[in-house]
Amino acid sequence: MTLHSKSWTLKPGAMTLADLRAVWAAPARLILAAEAYPVIEASAAAVQAIVAKGDAAYGINTGFGLLAKTRIPDEKLEQLQRNLILSHSVGTGELLSDAVVRLIMLMKIGSLARGFSGVRPLIVDTLIALYNAGIMPAIPAKGSVGASGDLAPLSHMTLAILGVGDVRVNGELMAAPQALAQAGIAPVVLAAKEGLALINGTQVSNALALHGLFMAERLLEAAMVTGALSLDAAKGSDAPFDARVHAVRGQPGQILAAQMYRQLVAHSAIRASHLEGDERVQDPYSLRCQPQVMGACLDLLGNAGRTLLIEANAVTDNPLIFQDGPNGQAEIVSGGNFHAEPVAFAADTLALAIAEIGALAERRIALLIDATLSGLPPFLVRDPGVNSGFMIAHVTAAALASENKSLAHPASVDSLPTSANQEDHVSMATFAGRRLDDMAHNTAVIVGIELLAAAQGIDFHRPLKTSPHLEHVHQQLRQKVPFFDADRFFAPDIEAAKQMVLRGELSSTCKSLFAPLYA
Repeated sequence: MTLHSKSWTLKPGAMTLADLRAVWAAPARLILAAEAYPVIEASAAAVQAIVAKGDAAYGINTGFGLLAKTRIPDEKLEQLQRNLILSHSVGTGELLSDAVVRLIMLMKIGSLARGFSGVRPLIVDTLIALYNAGIMPAIPAKGSVGASGDLAPLSHMTLAILGVGDVRVNGELMAAPQALAQAGIAPVVLAAKEGLALINGTQVSNALALHGLFMAERLLEAAMVTGALSLDAAKGSDAPFDARVHAVRGQPGQILAAQMYRQLVAHSAIRASHLEGDERVQDPYSLRCQPQVMGACLDLLGNAGRTLLIEANAVTDNPLIFQDGPNGQAEIVSGGNFHAEPVAFAADTLALAIAEIGALAERRIALLIDATLSGLPPFLVRDPGVNSGFMIAHVTAAALASENKSLAHPASVDSLPTSANQEDHVSMATFAGRRLDDMAHNTAVIVGIELLAAAQGIDFHRPLKTSPHLEHVHQQLRQKVPFFDADRFFAPDIEAAKQMVLRGELSSTCKSLFAPLYA
């Protein structure tokens, strides 16, 4: 089993995006704040009181969905909860990554620990034990419509604490009973309400959207670096980044983006070489309007991040237990917090940003390979004709940019009624979040190709150097990919550049420059 030297304390309802980003990036040992336990215990006691009283309460002693009017005898309540999990474990498709599953488990633990869900501390502690042991439930990616909770994928998560099905440990599939036994974790028997509390909620949709957000952050940083590199490769002007231009418009993301571009290209000898005598009056939009486009993307990421952080700390199962009912008694209230419309909208806006980051980068690649626009050798290679150079690498970028246009179609505008029309409007948030990974990988390839093309352009300007920031990026690339002096097997170069983008290597030495993105 995997234990982690780093640990942090979860205070339910108080997670930050930095916390979530860290959990997404790497495992860490989780400790639940001690003050959470009394409210969890009080909520569980309230459920037991309702059972003892005998009044019908949805999800506690009734059926589910359209079967809510079916009263379940007390002696069958444990069976009811187990059957709920087994019958709802109907997911399909590839398994969600460990990074996404960590986020799902963390947010479910945090939600249950706020004390409105009626589960025993045992349930929360067992989830924490799995998390800390590196036992990741095997959760298929498909099968949720993002309303009434992410029922199918969260059921697959819950199977693990029952000791049913498969889990993943250190990247390898293992039977859940074996993994739990090796970690010394006893499977649980669910009590009243617990199964429903575990599978109701937006944690899967939100985890997928957060994954998309964190990928988009890396893409934004990388594309700003490659865009600045392309500017110098094409001997473009830094005048459009003048702070006064952006101040009079007032868009905050644009102002911040322009500031970053000014810092990225500062002290470039290539820029200094054509400050005077340059006959060009204005650069094409893909160079000149970078602050306007990337700034708008930055604002979208910020807006989405705020929504997803609220959701990460939220209680989204149903029904909920409130301790402030009539006469000071606990009250169970049925609502609809499981409807993931806020997440769907956030994911759809992230899709727009990811698509536009790639679309703008593709246009800069097209500019660089066109000698009439860039002033560089055709297709960025010596002896063009014999060599095709970057001709077809640009075609790949164009294909992926076009694919992203289709994937960016909003998922939130779709709805198919389920559960015999009881659940008659759904959010499709799970797909809205899930498709962001494909889009991010597409854009990472596009930005990676731009990195290769822009670095090639910089090499054609030697012995002149670009800015200190960009020279370092150029050197990083050249340690992995040599100058393209003649046609060669190109796919490995593109993959190496893509991985630099995905790992955040293009901004690794100038993190302070990008720090305002996360303020």
